Amino acid sequence: MVQDSPRAAADDSRNPYRVVLSKPGALNFSAAAVVARLPMSMVGIGIVLMIQGIYGSYALAGRVSAAYVIAQAIASPQIARYVDRVGQAKVMRPMLVVSTLGLLGLVLSAVNQAPEVWLYATAIIAGASIGSYGSMVRARWTHAVNDPRQLHTAYSLESALDELVFVVGPVLATLLATEVTDSAGIIVPMVAAVVGGVWFLSQRRTEPPVMPAVPGVKHRSAMRSPGMIVLAVVFVAMGLIFGATDVSTIAFAEEQGSKSASGLILGVFAMGSLISGLAYGARHWVSPLWKRFTIGMVALALGVSLFFVVTSLPMLAVVMFVTGFTIAPTLINGNALVQNLVTPHQLTEGLAWVGTSLGVGVSFGASIAGSRIDAAGAHAGFQVVMIAAGVAVLAVLASTRVLRRGAPRDDVAEAAETADVPDDEAPEQGPATA
Repeated sequence: MVQDSPRAAADDSRNPYRVVLSKPGALNFSAAAVVARLPMSMVGIGIVLMIQGIYGSYALAGRVSAAYVIAQAIASPQIARYVDRVGQAKVMRPMLVVSTLGLLGLVLSAVNQAPEVWLYATAIIAGASIGSYGSMVRARWTHAVNDPRQLHTAYSLESALDELVFVVGPVLATLLATEVTDSAGIIVPMVAAVVGGVWFLSQRRTEPPVMPAVPGVKHRSAMRSPGMIVLAVVFVAMGLIFGATDVSTIAFAEEQGSKSASGLILGVFAMGSLISGLAYGARHWVSPLWKRFTIGMVALALGVSLFFVVTSLPMLAVVMFVTGFTIAPTLINGNALVQNLVTPHQLTEGLAWVGTSLGVGVSFGASIAGSRIDAAGAHAGFQVVMIAAGVAVLAVLASTRVLRRGAPRDDVAEAAETADVPDDEAPEQGPATA
């Protein structure tokens, strides 16, 4: 193995993001994944805005959006599991066609005010086939980067880009639906999915190698790992925090007489996370991942507990900006823990499970908080946030021994044998520290 020169090492310490993005093909597949991920922050709210605008029913809009989210939650990890065994392009190219037809069918059904059953059917088709580009781009980084420090930086970059998508996406979807046409909030992410998906999947050189099924060798689900079950529960609770925070912030701003300020405040929340994610990834950490993940979860819970004592919009903005600093590092560490808890041939599936769990939590958090807000006001929504944070902390603290364990080494060896490659060329297990 060629040793890095002192100059390269100095560049690494000054700008680690430049180093990882200089890897062959890295900038292209990371940029393509950003475009392909726009639907994850736009389609849900786009469905609500389109159907409410055309049918005049928030209840119907919420049900159709929920059908889309639930279909995605069920199907996405299964698609990711198949991706690990067959390959990203072979699986996702046909899925991209199906999801595009599903979204197009949803738009046409809504515009023509078709019966409700058509809305549900097309939403389910789209959600069940859209897949998870966030998990696939992280799998590419794992294949492209061998140095644990650089992998930590790459994961931090992707978490920061996730935050960027969630800052831009909902605002863009709202502007398109309210200022252009009701269906524009779906059409634009549909186009982004096609452009980004085709661009991403066309980059075959950076696609991770597959580990195909071998007769007599049973490939277990990533969720057979106790640590993955813990992560899924924690990420659902984190999603509840984010979904309930969004709705509660809008309700609080409306109670304060400035509903339009809610978008800015939510942007401040995401901006704090974006800044912390980039800063966190630029530094090398030596403490164990499970410990940093636990500390981050506790810090997030302490931050959101301050929501209940907020009495003004400026005060809320300050609390959310500071609390936002705990989000990206916690998500980065959670995704990195997947590397330790699953075998190489389960990686994309494992990453998809945590991403899906987060999305499910966001959907249910918004719904539960909305019901509580209708009954008792914005601070009742913030109570949902704090309860979800408490559940997440309890789950992490009660499961630290499970999170400390990695995938059994015989499973890693089995994965290498399944791939029919020498042991010294087998995919490396994710680092316990980053």
